[in-house]
Amino acid sequence: MQCRPAEYWIVLDVLVVGGGINGAGIARDAAGRGLRVALCEQHDLAQHTSSASSKLIHGGLRYLQQGHLSLVRQALVERAILLRTAPHLVTPLPFLIPHEPTLRPAWMLRAGLWLYDQLGSGRTALPRHRCLRLDQHAVGEGLRDRNRIGFTYCDAKVHDARLVLANIIDAHALGAQVWTRTRCVFADRRQRHWDVTLEDSIGRWHRVQTRTMVNATGPWAAAFADDLDLAAAPPLRLVQGSHIVVPALFPHDHALLLQQPDGRVVFAIPYEDRFTLVGTTDVDYTGDPAQAIIDDAQRQYLCAAVNRSVVHPVSATDIFHSFSGVRPLLASSADRPSAAGRGYRLQLDLESAPLLTIAGGKLTTYRLLAERAVDLLLGNEAGRRPGWTRDGRPLPGGERGPPPAVAAWLQDTWPWLPAPLVQRWARSQGSRAAHIIGDARSLEALGEHFGGHLYAAEVRYLRDHEWALHADDVLWRRTQLGLLLDDAQQARLTAWLQQHPPTALPTPGDGDD
Repeated sequence: MQCRPAEYWIVLDVLVVGGGINGAGIARDAAGRGLRVALCEQHDLAQHTSSASSKLIHGGLRYLQQGHLSLVRQALVERAILLRTAPHLVTPLPFLIPHEPTLRPAWMLRAGLWLYDQLGSGRTALPRHRCLRLDQHAVGEGLRDRNRIGFTYCDAKVHDARLVLANIIDAHALGAQVWTRTRCVFADRRQRHWDVTLEDSIGRWHRVQTRTMVNATGPWAAAFADDLDLAAAPPLRLVQGSHIVVPALFPHDHALLLQQPDGRVVFAIPYEDRFTLVGTTDVDYTGDPAQAIIDDAQRQYLCAAVNRSVVHPVSATDIFHSFSGVRPLLASSADRPSAAGRGYRLQLDLESAPLLTIAGGKLTTYRLLAERAVDLLLGNEAGRRPGWTRDGRPLPGGERGPPPAVAAWLQDTWPWLPAPLVQRWARSQGSRAAHIIGDARSLEALGEHFGGHLYAAEVRYLRDHEWALHADDVLWRRTQLGLLLDDAQQARLTAWLQQHPPTALPTPGDGDD
């Protein structure tokens, strides 16, 4: 590729390409160890795979049946760490498994849950599994055939995109530069460094020199390596996972793990107070990961998966919202996508300037992946710059603990805040809600109200401190208010953002953004 002249020159230790959960975690870990770090992302932060998950931090109960005990153990350790370091974003979620005698015997479920408890024991105070009769407990309400047993256990839920943002915000606070809507278009490998050219959203080219580069582009890893003539990425299997959002199916707070005749499981999860999130599918995918959308077959599969268990069936007309993401799984000999491994591989190419490629991984284990990735990049220096995120400071917003504690603090300090807004900020912004409120002493002082208790003060904060430029950035990643605002309200938000652009787009030429 012919490279035209670039406008600026910046010297780094690590350039991370990719603004999903793995790239965010690596940037934070590396910046916290004193490295000069920058992260570039071609679209918005967490725009694709990392905001299209089932919103769970879990060990993966079904992986036990596949024999992946090490993966489950690692994930349960990481679940405990995230419950401690991101208590506003990662919160306990009780689950119910209705027993389906024709699919798995009760002893198998009981044994699996016992092992799950043992692997996670001593790490959190989450309740252990129980066996109960569905006709004698509220968790059986809304289910067909309540004259049977069920099993309850506990995992955790998360606002996935906000977990990415919390890592990015902390990386930036630790000195990392963050460039969104900026593509890596050229990389020239020298003996001791990379000369990299980036292109921003208005077509300007910028030159960066970095000692090491990290390919954390997720499902684009192979295409990115090929386009820039880099070392080939490990073989990946791209798998599309789709979810649907329907009106709340159950009157209780338990998520359901629903066993399916094809051997898979489908989750039905309480979502944003008034909805149920149903997913996921596992379908082999080809094409541009950015263009993945749910099709009729996946809609029908998810509706059928729920309808086998619920009293009041759902259909495609009940789907309020849907989303799809493409998961980059390590290639394997598994016939079915759902049987492919959820582990990861760190491929370090040390031919002259180092290149680290990230392949695979799970949302739950991103922190451990990031720690090991930075250890690899540091090599012999790792002992002098040890990992710090396991027992380090909480992620931004987590300083005041879980949502109930945050909500009490917000209500006591700013009693004029509406209760729905308090609850939303408590489980999304945590203690950082104070930065949104600033000096305001009344609701009116927060500025224009767009609907759903979204005010101009919050939008301005998201624009200036969380890299939000468009309405979708605000409505579907920084918040989930796209579920509540109607077309007119969303159009007004778009107009406001156009009328109030950031004073300058953060680019490599700006240095500290």
